[in-house]
Amino acid sequence: MEKRIKGSTKLLALFGSPVGHSGSPAMYNFSFRYHGLDYAYLAFDITKEQFPAAVDAVRLFQMRGFNVTMPDKNIAAELVDTLSPAARIIGAVNTVVNDDGHLTGYMTDGSGFVQNLKEHGVSVAGKKLVILGAGGAATAIQVECALQKAAAISIFNAPDPFLDRAKETAQKLKKEVPDCEVKVICLDEQDRLKEEIMTADILVNATRVGMKPDDQISPITDVSVFRPELVVADTVYEPLETKMMKDAKAAGCKKIIDGEGMLLWQGAVAYKLYTGLDMPVDAYQKYKNGQEA
Repeated sequence: MEKRIKGSTKLLALFGSPVGHSGSPAMYNFSFRYHGLDYAYLAFDITKEQFPAAVDAVRLFQMRGFNVTMPDKNIAAELVDTLSPAARIIGAVNTVVNDDGHLTGYMTDGSGFVQNLKEHGVSVAGKKLVILGAGGAATAIQVECALQKAAAISIFNAPDPFLDRAKETAQKLKKEVPDCEVKVICLDEQDRLKEEIMTADILVNATRVGMKPDDQISPITDVSVFRPELVVADTVYEPLETKMMKDAKAAGCKKIIDGEGMLLWQGAVAYKLYTGLDMPVDAYQKYKNGQEA
């Protein structure tokens, strides 16, 4: 690393708290080396209270940009100069690009999800999706799928404050993307859930259900909803194969997509925003797995 850092090296970073576990520095720095770019990427533990000062530092140090993780995504949206359509609807950003002092905020979680589906030969255009959850990642997926011309989205969430958030998202999408029909239904209505999945093209789990240590739990208890033509996607990546995915496989679903790809591709979308280049995804995966890139 030190051999390629010079006086001209531009800095990018991850802001949030905690960030010590993040794999972003390894991914981005590998990609910079691969393309011979004069950039370096670091992670900084930044609280919500410190965030305005950190954004000032981005301008002062002429950083190329930064990624944002919890708990700073919403405040970041308030501090940038311009928001992408998805970021504006969501009210949060996870990627900021600095163009000569002008900061533009993006939300790449949804883009990463859509790209991950494309890598598996699945398009959301013209499709009906059932999306479980209304948290940050779920909202990003809902908004991006609507912007990518999904025909209909049925959002299911437990009877908690996030259900109201889902209703707010649906109202925004009704104005922004009127051609996409968006429904919000309480997850307690299991008959409605079955009915919606049976007429859906894509089922998405965007909740934490199925994540370790609760990896023996599935958000879908009635496995009769699984059928061969239903695309089943999970945003959980630990474990890589969730109980929902196992149940879908056992029922004969032909397209089952794990959450690791979404994580990778949202980073790749951000990389292209920073550099204008396609992230060397295949080379990085080989490097990560201990093979020659």
